[in-house]
Amino acid sequence: MKKPRPKKSPFWRESPLVEEDIFATLEEKKGTSLFLGKYSLNEVKAVLNKKNFFKEAQKRKLWPLDFNLDSSEFPLQRLQIFYQEKKAEKMVVDLKIKEGVFHPKKKIVSFFPLSEYEFLILDWLTLQNPLLDFSLEKSPLPGQKHPGLNLGKKVFDIFVYLARLSRKDGILAFPNYFHNALLFSRYFHFLNPEKLGEVLAIKATFPEVSFKKLAWIVYLECMRDKKGRKYEWKAEEQIFPLNKALINYFDSKAYKEKVKKSQEMLSFEIDWECYKKKINERGWNYRDLSV
Repeated sequence: MKKPRPKKSPFWRESPLVEEDIFATLEEKKGTSLFLGKYSLNEVKAVLNKKNFFKEAQKRKLWPLDFNLDSSEFPLQRLQIFYQEKKAEKMVVDLKIKEGVFHPKKKIVSFFPLSEYEFLILDWLTLQNPLLDFSLEKSPLPGQKHPGLNLGKKVFDIFVYLARLSRKDGILAFPNYFHNALLFSRYFHFLNPEKLGEVLAIKATFPEVSFKKLAWIVYLECMRDKKGRKYEWKAEEQIFPLNKALINYFDSKAYKEKVKKSQEMLSFEIDWECYKKKINERGWNYRDLSV
């Protein structure tokens, strides 16, 4: 007997996916050769098509596309999308993803709603246009090899859809860079309220510094705390909650108070000489990173 299909998700208001059409045989398939152990590449492509990813790729002249799924470290999988052929210099999307149970650190357990939460875990995500290069007018963010696709919201919607479809409690991400944390904060919350307070303190201290310049200042370790110690970015978990208990946790008075207290206790300053020196060592003019 087939299991009942999950209810339709109301998440997408435009161009909704029809689960019966795309995932009709999903319950009967399982294996490491499938995306997340469930979806065939044809089903993945159907989702991307429904969300207009292919249409957007064609607008950017990134067509045709080629796919590669590496399950050698299953349940962690690497899905890559390439322009024309499977070559590193033609990579458009590089995603490392898995499903799993998350256990919070001990220092958070005291006020975190205890349970075994199942997450869709984003270990790594790169979205780039390999046909474009950077210039003095358009300089990179740390870690970037090519300009982005400006498709972050569309891709995020797909992750939320998959998380809802598989009845996950949320999506968990690890922002490897400071600027990733700021970008992710549109949708995600730091599990640790003190970490959110730290990020907000940095952002509030330097309102006149551009996003890109601030990203490089942190990456080059040219920021100092109130005691003059070097500030080093350390990634912590960010969550997009779907579970009601998690939603309530991030919306709670206790969480918000801890964020505020952490932000008020921290102060930072920029070592401009450090920044100029390290930028010049890269052969750049530090003024070129002002926007």
